[in-house]
Amino acid sequence: MATERRADVKWQGSLLEGSGTIVSTTSGAIGEQQVSWPARSEDTTGGKTSPEELIAAAHAACYSMALSAGLAKAGTPPDELDTSATVTFQPGEGITKIALTVVGHVPGIDAAAFAEAAAGAKANCPVSKALAAVPEITLDARLA
Repeated sequence: MATERRADVKWQGSLLEGSGTIVSTTSGAIGEQQVSWPARSEDTTGGKTSPEELIAAAHAACYSMALSAGLAKAGTPPDELDTSATVTFQPGEGITKIALTVVGHVPGIDAAAFAEAAAGAKANCPVSKALAAVPEITLDARLA
């Protein structure tokens, strides 16, 4: 069964001087979030989010789900996966890199099997597939 998720954004003004608000999402879990060009293109965010930060959150969550499913299917479900995704945005170029990092607490698995499962999750996570045009997606996977 297919599902649809929606986010609504209101933007006011030009790209550089304007700002926007994520006003609603399907679940309501995100709540209103402010977005702006400076939050996207500068190191200091001023408490506002960016599309890249939201992509990082989506990628880390999806990847964790894919890895958890793969490990469970192989008979070694994880106790915990600590995953982060760092999205690099270069103004004028777009998203140039995503770095995934995962530390797994997985009883009964060795490092080689974990690395194989981690790579499989990277290749098959739906968000990874959606982001296939990103020039570089790296993975650092290790057991705790």
